[in-house]
Order: sequence, then structure tokens, then C-alpha cells
Amino acid sequence: MTRFEIGETDFLLDGSPHRILSGALHYFRVHPGQWADRIRKARQMGLNTIETYVAWNAHEPVRGQWDATGANDLAAFLDLVAAEGMHAIVRPGPYICAEWANGGLPAWLTAIPGIGLRRSEPTYLAEVTRYLQRVYEIVAPRQIDNGGPVILVQIENEYGAYGADKAYLAELVRITRDAGITVPLTTIDQPTPQMLGDGSLPELHKTGSFGSRATERLATLREHQPTGPLMCAEFWDGWFDWWGGVHHTTTPAVSAAELESLLAAGASVNFYMFHGGTNFGLTNGANHKGRYLPITTSYDYSAPLDERGGPTDKYWAFRDVIARYAPVPDDVPPASGPAPALEVELADVGDLIGDVPTDTTVRTVPPTFEDLAFPGALVRYEATLPAGDGARRFEAGEVRDRAWIEVDGTPVGALSRTHGERSLPIPPGRTLRVLVEEQGRVNYDERIGEPKGLIGPVRVGGIEPTEWTATPIDLDAIAAAALEAAASDGPARAGRTCLRAAFDLDEPADLFLDTTGWGTGYAVVNGFVLGRYNRTGPQRTLYVPAPATKSGANTLVVIELADAPDPVARFVPAPLLGPIEE
Repeated sequence: MTRFEIGETDFLLDGSPHRILSGALHYFRVHPGQWADRIRKARQMGLNTIETYVAWNAHEPVRGQWDATGANDLAAFLDLVAAEGMHAIVRPGPYICAEWANGGLPAWLTAIPGIGLRRSEPTYLAEVTRYLQRVYEIVAPRQIDNGGPVILVQIENEYGAYGADKAYLAELVRITRDAGITVPLTTIDQPTPQMLGDGSLPELHKTGSFGSRATERLATLREHQPTGPLMCAEFWDGWFDWWGGVHHTTTPAVSAAELESLLAAGASVNFYMFHGGTNFGLTNGANHKGRYLPITTSYDYSAPLDERGGPTDKYWAFRDVIARYAPVPDDVPPASGPAPALEVELADVGDLIGDVPTDTTVRTVPPTFEDLAFPGALVRYEATLPAGDGARRFEAGEVRDRAWIEVDGTPVGALSRTHGERSLPIPPGRTLRVLVEEQGRVNYDERIGEPKGLIGPVRVGGIEPTEWTATPIDLDAIAAAALEAAASDGPARAGRTCLRAAFDLDEPADLFLDTTGWGTGYAVVNGFVLGRYNRTGPQRTLYVPAPATKSGANTLVVIELADAPDPVARFVPAPLLGPIEE
């Protein structure tokens, strides 16, 4: 039986000192058909360990409907890590941050009335217990002392930045141990005295998260973890992007110098990220530190392995540094060639949002997405306007997160939460219709779990309509309907619409779909939702993973919410990004 322990100065593998050289690779951000490729490239860079979060809301988007298959098959992912001869670190949260929707917490969980998140509150702990037990059913038999790859499990995530409920942390430890987890348990916090003190317990091994000033931050960590190995369990080698911002990068030389400082000090490391991957579907999170900023679909993160899985200059720079401290394999990954370039005509099939049958709800005030128990991105609200002939003002307490307003079927404007917009003038008419898009759930701090939709009071000319119809919109159903709907003979119509195209490939291939000429919406290839696009950038292409394509005929559906898009779909050889900030 192999043993992994924490000694007085080092991690110990079968009693011998062992340095963890790990890379973050989130299985839920990578197509499962590409897991093995990404894991292998981590080993080829010189790493010996793969770290992953577990996203609760990916496994249980609807309460009681647990899924650990396909893209959520954590067991298969860990088995591939083992097959590559590597170790694994599992970080099940339950809160993960990660620029992931709601910080990984399911929307149904955060919507439970009176629930106390991330603390020792009975309702929350009961749900967390059930969640962790399911996760540990997968992890426990795959621990290193059972012949598996798992060497560490993390308790919570950067908890010192949020709270100091020691009873809560102790309960997570109890749940974890009772579920059969025997490997060492860790916590992670930014290396400040307050966070390191609040975010852990004496029996847990403290690790740090940072991307610069390594020598100084390791010293702070050592003050709070006086024995055992030092570990930067999130070495930030890049950063994330948000819509309307710039594309963030860090230079290979600067990052490599910080890595050198870490390894020279004898520390272990986990690269955050080794491979960032993609926020496929509707999984992106959002930041709100005074302004709402939804995260882009791409989670490239300026990581050593780019979104497509190609080694970057940073990959080779890190490999060179690692080689001075540990053996690196002789085999190396090939460079990525250009992706296929294609152009195909898009056929306009019209606005299908009102044409696909779905359930409606009638309330006296606009129900939130949570009131509707709806995990999707779009809800259409409708109300009869108060009597009156003149122009009036539509006002909402808040729009979460973007709304398109129509009067008697005619578009009159849009409101954006990012821009702080809550009202606009509307013309006289009979019927008010508002399409609200949830653009990403905040993944950090006190706004986790906030309701989405039209947040009241909602008034027209100072009067609150008292009967609202709310209709959740199923994007998968819209995409399927677009493949069957009759196409228009004319040019693409202005405003909201759906378009489709067919294209042929000689073999499955990675693609980059250029969205430069489009407004805001979603793209779907062969039924696989690539994610969101937005003309504000900096991301101007959507990554299409090769396993989502096939030899022969393929389909593309574009669901455009705002503007008449360019009627040509272009697949380009490489990703397009906005201005780069060094």
C-alpha cells in the first residue's frame, strides 16, 4: 500500500520527501474527449499531479438530480490521471469561486429561504453533507492508499476571505473523514495573517494562493504553518477576462521567475491554471466589486496550455524551470497548427423565442428565475400596460442582468445591469414584453445566490402592473427548432433572430468560430452549446472542441438576441482577442 503523508518538513511519499508539481485542470471546463490529452501534456511539462475543483452545480443543477456521467464523470477523469501515472488533488468546496457560475453552488441551494451559506447553519449543512457524501463516494476508493491517484483533499476554499466560522470548518472535516477520506486535508488562503488565521483549523495543513512576491508570501505562510511543507496551492500564472474588458496576460519570463523563487525555496506548487479551458454552455460566473462584470466564455487564463490545448511560450518557460529541480520526460507535445478556415452562409429562420412551446406562470409581480426554479438564461415577462395615451417611463428596481423591452411587439430599447441602467421611456401601447437574460451568476463574496430576473418594484408611469406572465426559454429547444424551421429568402432581419448553417469536415477538428460581426447571444454546434458571445469583447471567437464535431455534415445554430448578425459564419485559424494588457 502506497502512503502519502505530511512530515515535519516535507510531503512524504512512502516515507521519502516528495515535492508536488501540480497543475489545475477542471474536468468540467474541458470536453471529456480531450481529458487524456490535457493530462498527458501536464506530465510532459514535468508535472506529477493534476488538481481539480468539483462544481456542485454541474453535478446537481436541479435538486435531487445528481449526475456523474459524461462531462461530469469525475471518476473517469481521476482514472485517466492515474493511467498517466500522476497523482490528483481534489477540491470539492462546496464553494469553489473559480469564476464559475455562483461559485459552484447550485442556484436551487442559494434560493432556499433563510439558508445560511458557508457557515454552520443547519439547512445548509444538511445539503452540503449530502453533496460531499456523493463526491466522496467517487473519491474515497481512488485515494492513494487504495491504489488510486488522490493524495490531498481540500476543505472549503479561501474561506478566510469570507468568514471565520470554525465550527463550520470542523463539520466539513467531520463529514470528510466520516466518508472515508484518509489522505491529508488542506486549506488555502491568500497569505495575510487575517485570512490564514480565519480560514483554517490547527489540524489542517495551510497552503497559499498568490502569483507574485513569492519569497515574501512564503515567509508569511510559514509564520502560520510552522511545520511541514510550504505549498502555493494556487500559483496564479495568468488572469481571467470579463466582457467589455481587456484580455489579460502575464509574460512567460515574469511568471517563470516567480516559479523559480518558489522552487528554489523548496516549496510545492499548483499552477492555477495549467489549462483554463472554456465556460461552455451557461456556466460563466461574474464579478461584482461595485460593478457587475460577467466572465467571458473563454477561460484561457493566459495559462501554459491555451484554450485549444496547445503549449504556449509559458509552457516551455515553466518546463525549463522545472527541469532544474525535477526530472522532466523526454517526450514533448507537438505544436498546434492552424485550425481549419471555413466560411458558410447563415440562413435566417426568425425569432423562435415565442414559438417553442413552454410552461408559463402568472404572478402579481414578476417572478425571479429562482421563483420559477429555472436554471436557464432567458425568461420572457409580459404584462398589460396601464391605460394612458402618452409616453411613459418603464422602471425596475434592478435588471439582472440585461433586458430587452417591447411595446406591442415593437422593440423600444434595452437595459444593462453592467451600465447601471434601470429605466427608459416607452411609447403608448397595450402590451409590455420584457426578455431578461441572466448573463452570469456572481461567484464571489456576499452576492452569491442573488435572485435573477426583473427585480421589483417594476413600474410604468409610476404604476405597478399587477398581473405578469413569465415564460422560461429553453435554449436547447430553440436550437433544435432552428434546425427544422423554414428559412427566410431575404437578408437577415434586424433585432433578435435565429440563424443556422451546415458545414462539412473531412474529420473531427478544433475550430474557432468568429463572432466579430454579431451582437450578443449563443452558438450551438451539433447540439453542443459553445457558450455566449458578446460584441463588447475582448473574446471574439468561440472555441469548438474537436469531439463536438464529426466527419461529414455538421450543424451550426446562432441565437442572436440584439442585432442583425453578419449572415456569414466564419471559422478562423486562431482565436481572436481584443487589446492585450501586459
